[in-house]
Amino acid sequence: MPSPSRRDFLRLTGAAGAGFALAGNIRPFAAHAAPVRPSGVDLVPDGEATTLWYRTPAAEARIIQEGLPVGNGRLGALVGGDPSDDFLYLTDGSFWTGGKNDTLQDDGFLPYGATDFGSFGLLAKLRVALPGHATGVIGDYRRQLDLSNGVVSATYRHDGARYRREVYASHPDDVVIIRLTGGPHTGAVSLAGTHGETTTAGDGRLAVAAALHNGLKYAAVVTAVSATGRVAVEGGRLTFAGCTELLIVVCGGTDYSPDAATAYRAPGTDPLAVAHAKVTAAAAVKGGRLLTTHVADYQRLYNRFTIDLGESSAVQRSLDSWSRIAVRHTDASTPDPELEAAYVQYGRYLTITGSRDWLPMNLQGIWVHNNNPDWYADYHTDINVQMNYWPADPAGLGDLGLPLAEYCVSQLPTWTEVTHKLYNDPRNRFRNSSGKIAGWAVAFSTNIHGGSGWAWHPSGNAWLCNSLWRHYEFSQDRAYLELIYPVLKGAAEFWQARLIESPDGLIDDTAWSPEHGPDRKGITYGQELAWELFEEFTTAAATLGRDAGTAAELKEMQGRLYLPRVSPETGWLEEWKEPGNLGETTHRHLSPLVGFFPGDRIAHDTSPAELLDGVHDLLVARGMDSFGWACAWRSLCWARLKDADRAYQLYLTVLRPSISNGNGTSANWFDMYSQGSYTIFQIDANLGGAAAVLEMILYSRPGVIELLPALPDAWAGRGEVKGAGARGGFVVDLSWRKGKATVATVRSVGGTTTELRSGDFRKQITLRPGKSVTVRLP
Repeated sequence: MPSPSRRDFLRLTGAAGAGFALAGNIRPFAAHAAPVRPSGVDLVPDGEATTLWYRTPAAEARIIQEGLPVGNGRLGALVGGDPSDDFLYLTDGSFWTGGKNDTLQDDGFLPYGATDFGSFGLLAKLRVALPGHATGVIGDYRRQLDLSNGVVSATYRHDGARYRREVYASHPDDVVIIRLTGGPHTGAVSLAGTHGETTTAGDGRLAVAAALHNGLKYAAVVTAVSATGRVAVEGGRLTFAGCTELLIVVCGGTDYSPDAATAYRAPGTDPLAVAHAKVTAAAAVKGGRLLTTHVADYQRLYNRFTIDLGESSAVQRSLDSWSRIAVRHTDASTPDPELEAAYVQYGRYLTITGSRDWLPMNLQGIWVHNNNPDWYADYHTDINVQMNYWPADPAGLGDLGLPLAEYCVSQLPTWTEVTHKLYNDPRNRFRNSSGKIAGWAVAFSTNIHGGSGWAWHPSGNAWLCNSLWRHYEFSQDRAYLELIYPVLKGAAEFWQARLIESPDGLIDDTAWSPEHGPDRKGITYGQELAWELFEEFTTAAATLGRDAGTAAELKEMQGRLYLPRVSPETGWLEEWKEPGNLGETTHRHLSPLVGFFPGDRIAHDTSPAELLDGVHDLLVARGMDSFGWACAWRSLCWARLKDADRAYQLYLTVLRPSISNGNGTSANWFDMYSQGSYTIFQIDANLGGAAAVLEMILYSRPGVIELLPALPDAWAGRGEVKGAGARGGFVVDLSWRKGKATVATVRSVGGTTTELRSGDFRKQITLRPGKSVTVRLP
C-alpha cells in the first residue's frame, strides 16, 4: 500500500481520528471560504488573564527584544505599541530566498549563504501614525500580551480621552487585525516593503508586490475602514480622521507550495490577488465579530492545558513583566510560581501563533526584524528545530507539530535526490566509506526549498525522525504514522547502508559530534540515534504491517550496534569511541546524551548504575551555565535523573534577564543568544524551557507514566496541571500537595495500558480509547 497523499491524510484525520486533531487547513497561500463565526466567546477578563505587560512602548531599535509577537502560524508580526507612531514588522513563514542548493564546494560543504542556501526575511513594515499624540500628555499607558485571549493591546489616555488598540493575527480569517477604539483617532497608515519595492495606493488600500531573486512571488496589502469617521487614500497613505473605531486589516503571502513536484511553488497563484481578497473579506466584517472569531479559535487550543504552580505575592504581581524577570533573578531565594508557570504558557502561545500551517518554526519561529538574521533563521537539524517541538505534545498542542511532519514529507523527494547525487562525493568528509548510498540525509541546516547548507549531517535524518516519532507515541494515531512512514523508512535505509563493521560491532562512519571535537568513527551521537531510529522503524513497520524483511534486517543490525560506555579516563558517558575527552568540557551541546534525552535507550529505572553515573558526571562536567537552549537541555536531563534542584536552577537560568548583550530572557520574553557585541533571538530556548518544566512534573514513555519525578521545592506546596500529554496515548490531569501527588486522572487518546507511578506507588491501568480513570494516591 503506498503512503497516503496529503489529501488522503487530511481525509483520514479530518474526522475524529485516534487522538489526532488537525491544527488547521494545511494549504498554500490561497483564497478560502469564509470562516464559521461563533455567536459569542468568553473573553478572559483582564484581571484574570495571564498577561505580559509593560508601562512603556517598545523601542523600534530594540523591536526584537521588546516588540510583542502575534501570529497565525503563517503570518507573524512584532508590535511596538507607540501611541503616536506604532509599527508592525510583518513576516510570512515562506518568505525565503535561496533554492535547492544542490552543489558541493571544494571543501565538501554545501554552500551556506543568503543567495544560494537562502534566508528567512521580513515581508513588510506597517506604520500607524497619530501625530497629535506626539504632543500633549500621555497617561495610564499599558501595553500587554494577553496569553489567555491571544491579543496584543495598548491602552492610554491622551488629553483626557481614552484610547485602545488591539492587534492579533487571525487564523480563521488569515489576516492581521489592528483595531483602534476610543478617541477619536486621526492619523495615517503606511506600508513599505523591505526590498526596495514601490508601494501602490488606490481603491482604499495600499500594496507591495514583487518577486525575490529565486522567483518567489510575494505581496502585502492593507486596508482600513471606519463607520465613525473618514478614511481615504492620500499621498501614498491611508489617512483617517475623527474615527472612534478604526479597523485596519493587513495580509500578505507568497506563491510557495510545499510540493517538490512543482519546485515548491503554487502554479497560477497570484499573492497580490489573494491578499486583496483576504483583506476585502475581513474588512467587511465588524471588528467585534473578527475578534470573537479569533479568540474562539485561539482558545480552542490554548484552553486544552492549564498549569498552576502556586501563588505569587501581591508585590510580585504589581511588577511589569520585564521588572518581574529581573527581580526573580536578583532575588533568587524567592520563588515566583505564577511567573514560572506563565513562561510555560508563553511557550505555548509561541507554538499556537508560530506553528499552525505547512511550515514549522525556524530558529526564530516566524519573527524577525531584518533580512539578515543570524544563521539565516534556518532549520538547524542538530538540536534546534527538534527542541522547538519538545513541549508540543506534553503541553496539549501535539497537533501543532504537524507542520514539522508535513515539512519533512514535502522535502523528502528533494532530500533523497540530492543525497544520492552528492553525499558520497569524495569531497564530503562524512561520505559512506563503503560507497553504498540509500535513503536520504540532510546537512546541519535546511531551508524550505529542499536545500541543505553547511556540512553534511549524517545523524540529522535520525534525529528528525525521532521528533516525528514522538508525536506518534503521544497520539497513537495510525493515519499520522502512515504519513511519516516514508520518512522513517528512507532514514533507516540510509543507516543500513552507512554502518560499518568494527571489532566491537556496527559503528557509524566518520562523523562530527555536534558541534565540537574531531571527526571520528563510532561517535556516541550517531550510535544512539541509529539505535533509536531502528527501534522506531521496526515498531512502525510492525504496526502498519509493512516491510517485514527490511525490519528484520534492521532489528538484527540494531542488536549488533556498538553501544557507548563510560570512559574510564573521565568517568563520563563517552562522546567518542576512544579514551578521554577530545573536545570542550563545558561545550553547549549534549550530543552524547541524545540517548538519554530525548532518547530512551538509557533510562533512570532500566539502565545500569554505572551508565547512569556516567550520564550524571558528564552533566556535572558540562556545568550549570550556557546559552538558553543549552540550559534547557541540561534541565531536561537533570529532570530525567530526578535531580529537582539542578533541573530547577537551570530553568531559572533560562529565565534570567538578558543584560549587556548577555544570554537570557529579553523584555518581551524572547530568549536572547549572546554573540558578544549583540544578541539574537532563538526560539528554541523558550520552548525547551517550557518542556523542562513539564518534564519535572510528568515523565512518560510507552508503558510508564510517572508523576512528579523532579518537583522542585519552590512548587511543592500545591499545584495542578490539566491536559498534559503522556507517551503511550494518554492525557493526564494531576494535583499535588506538600510535594506529593494527590489525585491523577488518566484519559486514553489511543493508548490501552500503562503503569502509573508516584514515588513507591504503582498501579497498572487499562483503558479503552476515549475512557478515563481517576486515581487518588495515598
